Amino acid sequence: MPELMSTDRAELDALLASTVVGHVGFVDDTGRARVLPTAVVRWGERIVIHGSTGSGWLRRLAEGAPACVTVTAVDGVVVARSAFESSLLYRSAVLFGQFTVLQGTEKLAALDALTDRLLPGRVAEVRRPTAKELAATLLLAMPLTEWSLRTSDGFAEDPDDDVAGPAWAGQVRLGPAPLSIVPAPGLRPGIPVPASVAAVAGLR
Repeated sequence: MPELMSTDRAELDALLASTVVGHVGFVDDTGRARVLPTAVVRWGERIVIHGSTGSGWLRRLAEGAPACVTVTAVDGVVVARSAFESSLLYRSAVLFGQFTVLQGTEKLAALDALTDRLLPGRVAEVRRPTAKELAATLLLAMPLTEWSLRTSDGFAEDPDDDVAGPAWAGQVRLGPAPLSIVPAPGLRPGIPVPASVAAVAGLR
């Protein structure tokens, strides 16, 4: 579905600002594919990940193994007039490249950025990392140079026969409670919100 693709860097930045969990894919030194979840934070023109220096998979990435990182934000559900046309509202990106190891002041700055991204203002509330803690922590960065972004934010494309039928259609948009329910364009008057949608939104 090429119509879902985007090359807008601002949209990528917005996605990275709205989620902190990514999945890192790579091939390990035995030739097996691996995908692991971890915190992923944008830091300027790079993304950073971190973990223990004893982590085998992070050390593999530190060696320069080609990697891909996926990040996804689920924004809601597209409620169609049929199960077949139903789907998710989402923003999803795949980032490609190689990670490099951060050292010295750059490593400390990236660690501060990661800490404050997970809990804004936390760096100012806690002591600075010790030399031992920094030595035990691996900070890796990958440039935001090659990426693919897809966004699904529309309504279902129901066939005319279903539009003329009795089923409700629209969107259930996730967010701060209460959730919002948005009827589909062209929904015939008098069709009530179904129990399944109302329950998700806390209306029943």
